[in-house]
Amino acid sequence: MSSNYLSQIIEKFESELLQDWLKALLNILVRRDAATEKELERLSSQFLRGLRHASEQSQDIESRAWEEIRAVLTELSQLGVKKGFSPAETANFVFAVKQPLFARLRQELAASPEIIAEETWRISTLLDNLGLFTMEVFQKSREQVILRQQQELLELSTPVVQLWQNILALPLIGTLDSARTQVVMESLLQKIIDTGAAIAIIDITGVPTVDTLVAQHLLKTVAAARLMGADCIISGIRPQIAQTIVHLGVNLEDVITKATLADAFIVALQRTGSTITTARQDR
Repeated sequence: MSSNYLSQIIEKFESELLQDWLKALLNILVRRDAATEKELERLSSQFLRGLRHASEQSQDIESRAWEEIRAVLTELSQLGVKKGFSPAETANFVFAVKQPLFARLRQELAASPEIIAEETWRISTLLDNLGLFTMEVFQKSREQVILRQQQELLELSTPVVQLWQNILALPLIGTLDSARTQVVMESLLQKIIDTGAAIAIIDITGVPTVDTLVAQHLLKTVAAARLMGADCIISGIRPQIAQTIVHLGVNLEDVITKATLADAFIVALQRTGSTITTARQDR
């Protein structure tokens, strides 16, 4: 057997290694189905072939020789995020191959205990590095999913509703930070463009607190809407919020403010020249 024991072991026992490895993997996973098992079998087979070829060329997993392995582990990490695997379950994809691999290594080098110890350490270090790489990619993939979900939630939490012809309403619920303000602006301005609205009511009844930063965000939104040709009315100014705004010295003199959305809607109808006629039944 040549000095590249890892490559030789995989080449000689690839089928048995794959079978034992998959068995160990399926015992570890909490969530699995037929499709997941099939994907794991495919990725495991690719990993073993790639590991054999890469180990013949370099021990540096960052080198070009390991591109295929890194691609397999990246796909595995993304699968783990999609299927709800834990970081440990994902990393065990690599770690679970150790036991069947070392068993064959001891079998082939039974007469050379010193070489067994040396190769076990070398191969274990290599697989540990691959396991760490897998966890890093898993964390990055999960962070991307979380960021995408946060963006989707922001968009869902800032609906722009057309109340009447030329009148829009933007009910805000929760904290208004810089990221959300950007989404609010984009949603409102796009709706102004789509509808040609002249009035936009920004209702902050659901905003728990208003500090200097929130007030600045509101003013920026109002200014952006004016640049698009629409005036803004801020509604939902509760007594506590009114006191806070006065205490902070925020200047809202150029902005129409109302206590309720209904009051703001009446003002918006007046400013657009619209009227609502209600039928009343005589008693």
